[in-house]
Amino acid sequence: MNPPRIGNPGVETQQFETHEVENQPPDFAPRDLWADDIVLREAMRREGAGEFAGRVATYGALAGSALYELSFDAHRDRPRLRSHDAQGHRIDRVEFHPNYHALMRAAIEHGVAGLSWRDPAPGAHVARAALSYLHHQVEPGTSCPLTMTHAAVPVLRREPALAEWADKAAAPHYDPREVAIVDKPGVTLGMGMTEKQGGSDVRANTTTATPLEGDGEYRLVGHKWFFSAPMSDGFLVLAQAPGGLTCLLMPRRLPDGRKNAFRLVRLKDKLGDWSNASSEVEFCGAWARRIGEEGRGIATILEMVMLTRLDCMLGAAAQVRMALAHAIHHCRHRRAFGRPLVEQPLMRNLLADLAIEAEAALALSMRVARAVDASPHDPAEAALARVATAVGKYWLCRRAPALVNEAQECLGGNGYIEESILPRLYRQAPLNSIWEGSGNIQCLDVLRALAKEPGTGAALWTALQEAGAGHPAHAAAVEHLRGPLHGETRIDEAGARRFVESLALALQGSVLLAADSPAADVFCRSRLGGEHGLAMGTLPPDLPFDDMIERALPPAG
Repeated sequence: MNPPRIGNPGVETQQFETHEVENQPPDFAPRDLWADDIVLREAMRREGAGEFAGRVATYGALAGSALYELSFDAHRDRPRLRSHDAQGHRIDRVEFHPNYHALMRAAIEHGVAGLSWRDPAPGAHVARAALSYLHHQVEPGTSCPLTMTHAAVPVLRREPALAEWADKAAAPHYDPREVAIVDKPGVTLGMGMTEKQGGSDVRANTTTATPLEGDGEYRLVGHKWFFSAPMSDGFLVLAQAPGGLTCLLMPRRLPDGRKNAFRLVRLKDKLGDWSNASSEVEFCGAWARRIGEEGRGIATILEMVMLTRLDCMLGAAAQVRMALAHAIHHCRHRRAFGRPLVEQPLMRNLLADLAIEAEAALALSMRVARAVDASPHDPAEAALARVATAVGKYWLCRRAPALVNEAQECLGGNGYIEESILPRLYRQAPLNSIWEGSGNIQCLDVLRALAKEPGTGAALWTALQEAGAGHPAHAAAVEHLRGPLHGETRIDEAGARRFVESLALALQGSVLLAADSPAADVFCRSRLGGEHGLAMGTLPPDLPFDDMIERALPPAG
């Protein structure tokens, strides 16, 4: 008797099938992330960016299909440092998977880094925030250079000598070549602030900036312990000039095309953020140009911080959104104990709870984006943007890791496997709480702003009043904040986290109530009124769980 022919289709091969694959959800993607997101579409209209809806919709469809697929190899194939070429020349080059460059090109061409500056119509910052939110859902690592490039533009525009840098940072062109800026249609920017001995205390920096004969030109000697996006065309760095801590732009390539005098020591081996490179660097007499006045480095950087903190908020909201969407998708298609998971009461409670949290995170982020948009011509909104970015960054980034883990658990073991996007999101989630200042730094900054910038307290109070008197739990929470926001009571530093948490929750409730969101009452009852436990999935059982879940992710088809 001849053995069966292995690999040939037909009856003979059936004997090798041990089981039928069933009860597994279909692939999550391709999906249209714009069409799926009712909350985003409402926020765009509410916060004044309705005219940009078509552009954002186009990117939402692209992000949920082609970019989603590209992201997996870009994330798995981590950047590599080539310090020297084959002949022994120092090159300090970071190499990436081709998908990384494809993701960067798509993002920059669609305005994730430059829309706010190229098309500065009302609502442009809100639209750019929506683009960043959509992009971060599928590939958060590339959000780092995109965010820094975006935030650097207004700082660079302060210096006439850096006008070309500002224009090309805002341009819709991605060019990864290592050539002088004059030969590039677009550039990206990185940052180098912290040093070994200082961390968040940048006043402890020891890197020196020695003036040269050229006006505003310096030589840098020293190091940076965290040098973000080291493949960028230029870097904003803080160094000690004769007049004190100063902000400078250090290009990768000198104007004549030669490599600048810096060395990439190594790439950081990070918990997550694998598609993006982070490094340590040494400056060996590198040429740089001053931005702003000597001794005003921190003030110069603070102009960027409002924008980068907003993107931290958006990143946290995006991570929670993508994790929630995967959880709902899985639970709709997975059966257990005779019925779909999404029909089981305790799972419905959890998914609805996550949906409320995701909506509140996005709603607050987009309201803050409107404040950023209005800042140039509205002092009250500028004050709100100044302090609310710290409030929102603290709270949303603090919540993201636990919320992503809750969504991950909905998938069981599948949520712990790299073929799912959930492990990537889980590794990424803690980063935004650390980047641009840890939680304690944000909370102390809120206290500092309220003490030294009286307009911030008034702006927060006005924002809290936007909800009117529509909910007793919200009204009580706001009244509890009256004293600190009016300067009548002082919050001790040890109580800063509790205060900022209360402020963030009240702001989220205010935005939801003012928007007349279906989630507003549930949010206020659970987050402000005490009808909630310490874990997710502890909502009161009489709430409209199904409505919350369908609002979060409409059923396909």
